[in-house]
Amino acid sequence: MRAVGYRQSQAITAETSLIDVELPQPVASERDLLVELKAVSVNPVDTKVRMRSQPAEGETKVLGWDASGIVKAVGPEVRAFKPGDAVFYAGAIDRPGSNAAFHLVDERIVGRKPATLGFAEAAALPLTAITAWEMLFDRLKVKDAVPGAAGAILIIGGAGGVGSMAIQLARGLTDLTVIATASRPETRKWAQELGAHHVVDHTRPLAGQIAALGIGAPGFVFSTTHTDSHLAAIVELLAPQGRLGLIDDPETLDANMLKRKSLSLHWELMFTRSLFQTADMQAQGDLLNEVSRLVDEGSIRSTLAEHFGTINAANLKRAHALIESNRAKGKIVLEGF
Repeated sequence: MRAVGYRQSQAITAETSLIDVELPQPVASERDLLVELKAVSVNPVDTKVRMRSQPAEGETKVLGWDASGIVKAVGPEVRAFKPGDAVFYAGAIDRPGSNAAFHLVDERIVGRKPATLGFAEAAALPLTAITAWEMLFDRLKVKDAVPGAAGAILIIGGAGGVGSMAIQLARGLTDLTVIATASRPETRKWAQELGAHHVVDHTRPLAGQIAALGIGAPGFVFSTTHTDSHLAAIVELLAPQGRLGLIDDPETLDANMLKRKSLSLHWELMFTRSLFQTADMQAQGDLLNEVSRLVDEGSIRSTLAEHFGTINAANLKRAHALIESNRAKGKIVLEGF
């Protein structure tokens, strides 16, 4: 089968940083679905794994997690899907990725594709929707108010893939005032269109901008990027006993700064459930089915921002380069081989 992978961890500018390859088609067993891929999207995790994970000698590592497609075969223990079902999902980080014509995925982390979306639009959603949902409702527990705090959440990096979903979910499923950060005219407009009540500039001091809104100190901050450089401002602007959640990878994080206000710190990695085969692994499939329902009823929309053409090494290299530039908004999608 056709696939895109790499054999050596390199900068994306290297000629062989991503290559087109032919690999054996996998076979479904146990609770796996064999999915014929129709579309994929690219996330920062793709670029991080490419740079940090060196394949073994002679091995081709296939990246890619977000995917949509058609179930072609099922393992003998599969309960919820059958061949012909249209699905979308974000995969597992410890298994081969979705940049391939066919892909194996555990049924428990798979949802039914929104009927109102094409495959490309659907592929933009899973990883960011799961990450945003788990952070908002499982980690930060935003429906449990912080005593004395403003009913507000600050989403740092509001125009990114996760931020784009967090804005929509917080606006559509809670009563919180949604404040997003964005620094360029096009990203500010994007965040506003997704439902942010206020947009502030993360290249300027955040605490003063939040205070100037006149709504009080927020109870929640969801930081998707550059948490280390924003930490002092986050501690200043958060209400006492507030909650900070992050998903990026700061080299250092001084948690001592949180003590005086009794701020709580929450990490989110959407791969945790599949990586550790947790007892509630099915929650991700259920979550994606709920996202699908919300899309089909018009409550949230796909965050597809750019379509980079067919799934091949050249187009994936372009997508990785754009993500690494830190100037992407929403999601980059590729479709078909």
